[in-house]
Parts: sequence; C-alpha cells; structure tokens
Amino acid sequence: MTEPVEVSALPALDVASRIPKLRQKFTTAVETSGKSTADGADAIAPGPIDGLVVTKLEHLRYLFGFTGSAGLGWIGRDEAVLITDGRYRHQAAAELEAAGVSARLEISRTPRPIFAAAAEDACAEVVGLEAAHVSWQSATSYRGWFEGVDLAPTIGLVEGLRAVKDAGELARIEAAAKVADAALAEVRTLLVQGPTEAEVAQSLEQAMVAAGASGAAYDTIVASGPNGANPHARAGSRRIEAGDLVVIDVGAVVDGYRSDMTRTFSIGEPDDLSRRMLEVVTEAQAGGVEMVRAGVAAADVDKRCRDRIAEAGWAEAFEHGTGHGVGLDIHEAPSVNSRTQDVLLAGHVVTVEPGVYLAGHGGVRVEDLVVVTEAGARVLSQSPKDPVLAVG
Repeated sequence: MTEPVEVSALPALDVASRIPKLRQKFTTAVETSGKSTADGADAIAPGPIDGLVVTKLEHLRYLFGFTGSAGLGWIGRDEAVLITDGRYRHQAAAELEAAGVSARLEISRTPRPIFAAAAEDACAEVVGLEAAHVSWQSATSYRGWFEGVDLAPTIGLVEGLRAVKDAGELARIEAAAKVADAALAEVRTLLVQGPTEAEVAQSLEQAMVAAGASGAAYDTIVASGPNGANPHARAGSRRIEAGDLVVIDVGAVVDGYRSDMTRTFSIGEPDDLSRRMLEVVTEAQAGGVEMVRAGVAAADVDKRCRDRIAEAGWAEAFEHGTGHGVGLDIHEAPSVNSRTQDVLLAGHVVTVEPGVYLAGHGGVRVEDLVVVTEAGARVLSQSPKDPVLAVG
C-alpha cells in the first residue's frame, strides 16, 4: 500500500473566488416560463435575481468551505451569509476564516428572519431558489419568508461553476483516484480465493481508509457471474468462482472530493463469449477516452463508445450513459450520454464507462476517470486493464 494521503500537502482550494463568480451569473440566473411552444411546453428564458438561497450542502461547502451537516446560505449582490446551528459555531467560523470567504456567520435555528432582513437590506425584488434541491413543501414555506419578493427557480447555477475544477480540486480528485488504484491493487489477489462479493467490497473500503480516504465515494460494486448483468448490483453473499466475470466499481473520497473507476476481471481463462465482451468493451472505452478533449460534444464521446458496441451486436445491452462529471458529488455536470447538449471544457472531470450486460451470463464495464484538457484526456485511473486472473 502507498503512503496515506496527506490533505495538508495538497494545493489549497480557491474557495474565496467562488461567490464573486456566482454573483456574475445573477443577471441571467432565473428559469422563467415564457410563451408556450408548439408542443405545449413552456419555453425557458433567463432572467435576473437579486439573491440566492443556497440549500444543498455540497454547495455550502463549495461556496463557503463549510463542511457541517446542517446549514443554509444567502448570497446577495453585496453580502453573503452562512446560517447554521450551535453545533457548528466554532467549526463554521474556523472554516470561513481558513477559506478566506467574506461572509457573515449566523448561528440560529430560525433562519426566516435572517433571510428576510438580508433580502430587505439588498432591496431584493427577485430571489432565486435551487430548483433541483428544494422540495415543493420547502418552496411553499420559503414564500412566507420574503414579503413583497418574487421567488424564482434557478437551474444549474452553482453546478455550472462546480463543473470546471481548479487546481486544488483536481489534486484532491487525483489523490482519491490513486487511493482507489492502490486499494484495488492490494485486493485483486483476493478474487481467486473464493471470497463473497461483500467480503471483497469490505476489503476495498478498508484499504481505501487505510490509504487516507475518509471513506468510499459510493456503495462499492462487486458483481460476479450473472450478478454482473445488473449495472448497479449490490455486493452480496455470492461467492466468486472460477469462470466468473467480476465487475468492480470503486471510488474513494479525499477531503470531500470523489473518484470513480471500474475494472472487470475474469477468474481464470474466460470462455469465448466473455472474452469477446471484454475485448469489445475495452476497445469501446479506449475509443471514448481518445475522443475526450476541450470543445468536443459530450454526446460524441457517448456515440464513439456506443457505435463500437453496436457493431458487435450488443446495442441493447449497453443500457446506460457513457459517463458523468465527478467532484464533490459522484454524479454531477457535465453529462456524457446520447441526449446531452453539454460540451466538454478544460477542467471538467468525467468518467468514460461503457458496458455490456447479458442476462444469465454476466457483465463487463471498463471505466476511467479523466480530466479534460485542450490536448485531450488526462487519465487519472491507473489500474491495469489486464482482465485475466490466474486460478490455482
């Protein structure tokens, strides 16, 4: 195992620049309904806001450097406020100072008057809510917080900023990828010893923590034999046997940032069908990685992978998108699928993970985590892709 990750040795996060960048988006932040289109749907037109209520915890971390489990934020044109409860009084103050964020800290379990006063001080006419993270019940409640103020949904406002990573974020994601690589290298020999899927998953998660991760980035997937035909199978009590294909999807968390990687192994020499699945998916995945660079439509990366799998006759067996962004969340912008309008930008971190899943037989998925650059993809997942593990 490599030396444990030291977060203090990683480049600092540029948290202080994020709220000013967010304010620059206030002029076209709101999704408002316009005239109806021919199919009856409402057209969407941008409009300005005077302030934003921040509700998603990952957004509080991104904008304020706050890592507590409860809080709300106000971002006005001239003022930012972080509201949390007494459990985080000292932690929040220390984190704001360490991040260099100019914001007022309020310790309260009744945020309504704080928001009302902030909106009044800002002479706010329109306040934005994070539409993807506010329930209907909460939105209804917020209407009573702001008198004489219109509330409007914002979509992708903070998420758009988060999609392009700074140097500190990239360093943490890369460290998380190295932790997952090291854990898989340590545990892969266990696969030929007849363990259960759950035992392998537990060993991977323990190895990641020992290497400096705070935990797994998601529920580790270990899917053997026919279980591999389920793309998001849960590691269970099935014992891994000779002849199995074993899909392992593993990622770590380092200082809040996540990694994501998948490798598929054959326990002993694969049969003809398994061998062909491994070859086709590996080729498709390599083609997708080759497509990645700034300025490329994310849908084209998906198409490159999907076309290779379709050529092999398995179009219907590739049942999910080719990839997604990774950062503070395991699934975030941009999307890499056939429907997305996203274009890859330098600083995006995305997965490329095509797969083939055949009921009753098993599955194959190969996934790398890559940084988008002007010159192409910088691959963070360094685990070997040699799939065959000798038995005996």
